[in-house]
Amino acid sequence: MRSLTKTNAFIDGHWVPVEERFEVTNPATGEVLAEVANSDAAVAERAVEAAHNALPGWRKKTARERAELLKRWFDSMLANKQALAELMSAEQGKPIAEAAAEIEYGASFVDWFAAEAERSYGDVLPLQSPDKRVWITKQGVGVCAAITPWNFPNAMITRKVAPALAAGCTMVVKPPQLTPLSALAIAQLASEVGIPDGVLNIVPSTDAKSIGKVLTEHPSVRKFSFTGSTEVGKTLMQQCASTMKKVSFELGGNAPFIVFDDANIELAVEQLLICKFRNAGQTCISANRILVQESVLDKFVEQLKPALSNLKVAAGTAEEVDYGPLIDQGAVDKVKRLVDDAVEQGAECLQGGKVLDELGKLFYAPTLLTGISSTMDIAQEEIFGPVVAIQTFDTEEEGVRKANATPYGLAGYFCAEDYRRIERVSNALECGMLGINAGAISHAYNAFGGVKESGIGREGSRYGLAEYQETKNLTLGGFA
Repeated sequence: MRSLTKTNAFIDGHWVPVEERFEVTNPATGEVLAEVANSDAAVAERAVEAAHNALPGWRKKTARERAELLKRWFDSMLANKQALAELMSAEQGKPIAEAAAEIEYGASFVDWFAAEAERSYGDVLPLQSPDKRVWITKQGVGVCAAITPWNFPNAMITRKVAPALAAGCTMVVKPPQLTPLSALAIAQLASEVGIPDGVLNIVPSTDAKSIGKVLTEHPSVRKFSFTGSTEVGKTLMQQCASTMKKVSFELGGNAPFIVFDDANIELAVEQLLICKFRNAGQTCISANRILVQESVLDKFVEQLKPALSNLKVAAGTAEEVDYGPLIDQGAVDKVKRLVDDAVEQGAECLQGGKVLDELGKLFYAPTLLTGISSTMDIAQEEIFGPVVAIQTFDTEEEGVRKANATPYGLAGYFCAEDYRRIERVSNALECGMLGINAGAISHAYNAFGGVKESGIGREGSRYGLAEYQETKNLTLGGFA
C-alpha cells in the first residue's frame, strides 16, 4: 500500500519546503509521525497569490469539466481509502474503521458537489418592458480560504473545498496543526487526477493567528470559511469585515439530547451511543446535555449502563474498537475538570470518571453522570469527550426550555413517539439541525450549520454551493 505522507506546504501544484518544522504525533502512542512545514504569513500570501493566478483558468472551465475533475478526485479518495484511513488514525486517534468511514463521508461531498456543479441554475425574469430582457446568473465568488479543525481532518476540508471548486473558485486551506497530514494527502491526490496547479493550496502551520490574519484580510480572498470555536470565530469575522468578505462559520455547540416519556427507550439508548461516542465524543454535534424526563430516568439509566460497559476503548489499530484516545493532554484535562467539578457539586458518577492508565494517558473511560444541574460547567461547556451527563425535567415545556437555554444552536436531538409532540418540539427547538429518534444526522445532501452563536451559513446540500457563489442580475436593452 502506498504512502501518502507529505510534509511540505502545497502551493501552486508544488511541495514547498519551509525551514521551520513542527512535530505531528500519534495520540495513542506519543510517537512522532512527521515533521511538517511550519508556514508563516509570507507562505500564506504566496498561496493566496497562487490561487488568485489560477482563478481565471479554473473559472473558464465549464461546469462539466470541473465536475469531471472532481469525480476523478472522488474516485482517487476511495481507491486510496485504506491508506488515508490509516494516516488519519495515526495522527488523530480514531479507530481505523471509523477513519475509513470518514474518508467515504468526506469523499461524498466531492461526489455530491461534482453533480451540483451542473445543477446550478439561474432565472429568467418576466419582461419589465418590451425593449428589455432580464436574467439572473450564479458565479463563483473568487478566491476562497478556510481554516479547518482537527477532529475530522478529511471531511471538514472536503465539504468546504468541494463546493468552492464546483462553483469555479480556487482555495487556500490552513489545516489544523494537530492533524495536517490528511489535508496534505488529499491535496496530493487532487494534483494526481489533474486539478490544475494553484486551484487548491494547503498551508500547514502552528501560527494560526498570523495565517488567519492573511486569509481574512487579504483583498484577493473573497470568501472565508471557518470551523472551530465561537470565540475564535468572532475574531475572524471581525477581521473579514475589513474587506467585506462573504463568510460561513460552523462554530461551537451545546447539543441537547431529550428523552421524553413516550420515547422508545431502547432506541433512545442506541441513538445516544451513536451520537455521543463517535470520535470519543469529540464532535461539534455530539450530544452534550442529556435531558431525560423524570418518569423514565430509571428505565433509561438501567438500559444505558450495560451499553456503556460494552464499549471497547483501545488504540485505533486494534480490532472492533468503539473509540480511541482523546486528541491531546489538554482535551483530557478539560474532561477531567468538568467531571470532577460536577461530582464536587453533587452529581453522581455511576460509571467511569477516570483515565484508563493501562491504555495510555489520553484514553478516558466511558462515563455516566446523573444529578446534573444546568448551572454546572459540564452543562454550560462543550465536553468534547466520552461523558454522558444526565439532567432531568418534568414536563415537555420544561424540557424544551432547558434545551434552548444556551447561546448555541448547532444540533439538537430528541426521542418521542407521539406525532403531535414531534411536531411541537421540532418547531420549538432552536438549532440548525435536528435528529428525531436519530443520532446520526450528517450527510452530504443535508444542510449542515447552526443558529444563534453556532454560526452562519450551511455546508453540504444544494445550499452549500450557494455559499461560494454570487448572484448577478443582468439587464439587456435594445430589443425594441
